[in-house]
Amino acid sequence: MGALLVDIRSAEQRERDGEIPGAEVIDRTVLEWRLDPGSAHRIAAASGHEVRVIVICAEGYSSSLAAASLQDLGLVNATDVIGGFEAWRAAGLPLRNLEA
Repeated sequence: MGALLVDIRSAEQRERDGEIPGAEVIDRTVLEWRLDPGSAHRIAAASGHEVRVIVICAEGYSSSLAAASLQDLGLVNATDVIGGFEAWRAAGLPLRNLEA
């Protein structure tokens, strides 16, 4: 079973630094109701409480709080990327540059 990578960085950060191919972009302010399997406004991938959700922010601070909030909703496999996008980029993982 795969994982759902959720990028909660701002539009400005994604435009400046690039996007992660395949990541679902969800604004932090609506994260819980978009991923709560019981929400009428959830995304299709939020099909149950067992879904593996990996949250990523810029440096890993807000994503750890977001993952804890998702766990409180019952998403038992919610976690985050230690070091956030900066660690992702430093590891040489795939990026899509948005700047022209």
